[in-house]
Amino acid sequence: MFGSITAIGMGLAVIGAGIGVGNIGGKAMEAIARQPEAVGDIRANMILTAALVEGAALIALLLSYLSNAA
Repeated sequence: MFGSITAIGMGLAVIGAGIGVGNIGGKAMEAIARQPEAVGDIRANMILTAALVEGAALIALLLSYLSNAA
């Protein structure tokens, strides 16, 4: 029974991370279009933020998997 709930939780974590990274990329492109001279700073902040979002999603996946295994 808990396996299906775990799968739903893991799927939601991945979908949430995908939406978050998509928003980060879209907003970064808007910011670069408005201020092209700041492309280096914007890109660095975008990559850092995307990595943090992906890290949070990975932690959510691991915790949901480990909670099912216990």
